[in-house]
Amino acid sequence: MSGRGKGNTAKAAAPAAALDVATKLSFYRQMVLIRRFEELARIAYQQGKIAGFLHLYIGEEAVAVGAIATLRPEDHLLTHYRDHGHAIARGLDPRVLMAELYGKVTGCSRGRGGSMHFASREHNFWGGHAIVGGHLPMAVGLGFAARYLGEPRVVMAIFGDAATDIGEFYEALNMAALWKTPVVFLCENNLYGMGVAIEKASAVTEVYKKACMANIPAERVDGMDVLAVYEAATRAVEWARAGNGPYFLEALCYRFQGHSVADPELYRTKEEVEQWKQRDPIQRFRRHLIEVEGIPEAQLDAIHEEVEREMEEVMRFAEESPDPPLEELYDFIYANPVGDWRGDERFLRLWDQSSGS
Repeated sequence: MSGRGKGNTAKAAAPAAALDVATKLSFYRQMVLIRRFEELARIAYQQGKIAGFLHLYIGEEAVAVGAIATLRPEDHLLTHYRDHGHAIARGLDPRVLMAELYGKVTGCSRGRGGSMHFASREHNFWGGHAIVGGHLPMAVGLGFAARYLGEPRVVMAIFGDAATDIGEFYEALNMAALWKTPVVFLCENNLYGMGVAIEKASAVTEVYKKACMANIPAERVDGMDVLAVYEAATRAVEWARAGNGPYFLEALCYRFQGHSVADPELYRTKEEVEQWKQRDPIQRFRRHLIEVEGIPEAQLDAIHEEVEREMEEVMRFAEESPDPPLEELYDFIYANPVGDWRGDERFLRLWDQSSGS
């Protein structure tokens, strides 16, 4: 499944054929880990151990694993609020991520961000953003900085299909093309923006075609096939890193769960969901590993068992980690605080003025 938008085209590549079996098995393990992380997070949410909203990535694992594998450590990654799978694929510790969902001080944002605001400076992973499409101009800014400083970085910005119907999307694509910023725009088109089908919200349902407004090379890829995503993302990243400017990818995929755990899913049929589950990316890749790569089923079953043991430790870590101490309530509000605010007379004067005292 592919297509090309108007404009320049990147040099074709077939990197998946060159991947060794160990790498493919690592892809499989990552996908299984993401799936189990999300399944156990759902249970914890239903038990009241996770607060706020919880948007699960079940069914879309191939997109994160295939695309993020093409990035280097120095590259930047920004994503939307369905961000758990992206963070795991980027290499963040699942224990720290689950602790963040639990609101614990050991979380990647010290328990302050929750599900929609994962971040890690160490991994150049700049969120989870709750505002739909709000991170796209930020991605262009990071890309401009990399080009201005002469750094060989690529920026990957991941977003959903509904983000392509807002103004920031078109503004970001336009500026990225004008400035030739090394940004890979990756749209996870799961066919629904919250509870609205794409054909009811967008005049253009083949999302990759929207990139033609900025003359950005674009293509659609089967987002349920991890190797297809890897190949397409490799083309996109190589194009951007070579100084050619931005590239646009649309990964056609499907979420098996509701928009959030609290979603009653009244807008789609059970038959449609079951039809897409026949293309489960994990089962699909499992068949490839067995039938094409000759991997014994027992070896793949062992990966599942290993992931299950890891997730036991992940859940234990989250359960036993401490809550943020009350005295840290006002910490980390400002990016560059001057000294300790508790004894800062200037801060106290401003506080008094703002509180009317």
